[in-house]
Amino acid sequence: MRIGELAEAVGVTTRTVRHYHHLDLLPEPERRPNGYRRYTLRHAVTLARIRRLTELGLGLAEVRDVVADDAGKDLVEVLTELDEDLARQETAIRDRRARLRALLDADHLPAEGPVSPELSALFARTADQLSDSPMAARDREVLALIETAAAPEERERLLAAVGAVVRSPEAVARAHEAYALLDALTDAGPDDPRVETAARRLAECTPRELLPDTTAIDQDNSFLRALYADFAPAQAAALRRALRILTEEGP
Repeated sequence: MRIGELAEAVGVTTRTVRHYHHLDLLPEPERRPNGYRRYTLRHAVTLARIRRLTELGLGLAEVRDVVADDAGKDLVEVLTELDEDLARQETAIRDRRARLRALLDADHLPAEGPVSPELSALFARTADQLSDSPMAARDREVLALIETAAAPEERERLLAAVGAVVRSPEAVARAHEAYALLDALTDAGPDDPRVETAARRLAECTPRELLPDTTAIDQDNSFLRALYADFAPAQAAALRRALRILTEEGP
């Protein structure tokens, strides 16, 4: 058989056959005097086996282990490992579908989504009161960012702290006032006298549980620099001042 006939017989492409030769998965056949490869039934049997193994989900390195004469792993071992890996993937897919279903079943899907169902529910509680505030929208984006990057224990602390705020009408009212003051600084300069007032209000309504160990906060770290750069100068000044109030002056 020529390479095209072999590929057609097994249901693969000639490019695939050549790739398997390159990876030493399929032995190179003898060549005829005219230079053409001469494939035998043995090549077709091996190639068909490789196809069956890859269709099961084995990687080519694992296939090499199975088809090599000095195989490091036998077929049962390789297929057992594949079955265990597929079981892990099934569990992960079920978990992802459960999270998706929780988001789809929620009454409110925030613009910042997808976020966790827990954070989505917290955003929904304040959607009506804070929907018109650009600063509130930016705050939700930052919370979503922090939740995404947080370790599980930090994520729980974040959700508990935000939950305590949104469940308190007084705390929500203070947050609404702080956002309004910050929104009003959009076109102001960093030396505007309203910066101090906005910073004080923001510090008053920010749960200290949202902050890491205060001794570890560096005002000039790269994340904070990126955060401040995303706001108008007066707003950034208010945020910077609020953080200093929280870390240096206490509650």
